[in-house]
Amino acid sequence: VARNRVEKSLQHAYVGRKLKKRVNRTAWIAQINAGAMQYGVPYNSVIHGLNKNGIQLNRKMLAELAENEPFSFEAVIAHIKDTVSTSKKPSVLKDVGYSGMALGNLPPDIPEKEKIRLPEDRTIYSL
Repeated sequence: VARNRVEKSLQHAYVGRKLKKRVNRTAWIAQINAGAMQYGVPYNSVIHGLNKNGIQLNRKMLAELAENEPFSFEAVIAHIKDTVSTSKKPSVLKDVGYSGMALGNLPPDIPEKEKIRLPEDRTIYSL
């Protein structure tokens, strides 16, 4: 019985070591994203810019810079901003004047007769 418990505990320890790596990587990515968004650059642009410029900083060190060395992290972000465009492509729906599914704001291709009225002026669209 004791031998079975020891073997099972070793299996849990093995899985725990793998999970720890996954959790740490997720935390680093969150820290990098939070730091980069202060300068208007999303996480994926930061990583793409690092790879494009040949800067070999791993996620652990980037997270450390974002948390403890804001001026150094800002310098890295400024270097990345020069090579990576952070502007998003315009939406096709925005081009035709559609700005979302707010009440009374129909997409351009849904006719008025397909609107379904609910109490309290909640509107649902049937497609």
